[in-house]
Amino acid sequence: MFQYEAPEGARMIQVWINGKEWQVPEGLTMIQAMWYTGHEVIHGIGCLGGVCGACAAVYRMPGNFRLFNALACQTLVKEGMAFSLIASYPTQRAHYDIEQIPDAKEGLFTLYPESATCRNCNACTEVCPQGIDVRTSVWQAAFGDFKGVAETTMSCVMCGLCVSRCIAEMAPHEIALYARRAYASRELAFPENLRQRMDSVASGAYDKELERLSRLSPDQLKLECGVK
Repeated sequence: MFQYEAPEGARMIQVWINGKEWQVPEGLTMIQAMWYTGHEVIHGIGCLGGVCGACAAVYRMPGNFRLFNALACQTLVKEGMAFSLIASYPTQRAHYDIEQIPDAKEGLFTLYPESATCRNCNACTEVCPQGIDVRTSVWQAAFGDFKGVAETTMSCVMCGLCVSRCIAEMAPHEIALYARRAYASRELAFPENLRQRMDSVASGAYDKELERLSRLSPDQLKLECGVK
């Protein structure tokens, strides 16, 4: 089990993790605080860089009735904070090949018919740790504005917290993912520089260098990449 060692002389603060009181060093993230207190974090941990969305969490602060939402790897613990990681919510996730769907706009309602049942409550937006206007993205998808969805949800990390609050029982992040795929497949021009690079890879232009790198030891790779 991974254990986190706090810096010497760090000020200790009081927090509650899963309902139990702990003293942890100030300056830790929620994940680091769980490591420090001996929690074996298996579910709810991934990239530790705020990208994968695995560490969705909820917390409260003393004297404040609000329930806050966060990514546990990016949020520092504070005095009196009470927090828990959120279990994965069951999600309606359609399986499809976007290239095989004749009409992407009609396909949305075939795969996600619930996307037309938004109650306009805005709970999904309130819960999003990325500050995305989730409600707007659902309406954009329902009206076929897939470009708008792509722009609105570009910072989505697929944490699924929106699923936990939606009273229409939909999965807004999956609907947005479908819309982004449809936009990239049907409307967005393929980047010419990417096409050129793909052609270079396919032609074997980098095979020799890749073979050289694959023969290096871990220490040699660190030296090659300038990693200390």
